[in-house]
Amino acid sequence: MQEALGPLLELVLDAGDTFVTRVTAEAVLRRKDRIGLAVVASALAVADSNHSDWIHTALHDVFSIFSEDRDNAMQLCEEMLRDTDDRVALGARQMHEALAELDPVLRPI
Repeated sequence: MQEALGPLLELVLDAGDTFVTRVTAEAVLRRKDRIGLAVVASALAVADSNHSDWIHTALHDVFSIFSEDRDNAMQLCEEMLRDTDDRVALGARQMHEALAELDPVLRPI
């Protein structure tokens, strides 16, 4: 829902508690869809280094197990690179780079 975007961004970028950043980013990323990735990408584009570290931790926790999940997320990030929202496009580029560095534990046989 469009109404949830603002509050979710505030939570991911919570100025008072980076634990909120981590758990919110992880929860939204666990959707494993374009909407969840776009919320986190938008936040990542403007995050300071501390928040960025926690967002990267959430990316690692969500996408470092199954290679298929990581690969699907990378594909969605590639699509979001052309997003008309510059924040989403910039954050998608950063997320794509972070996801490319992951080496998931489980791969299809």
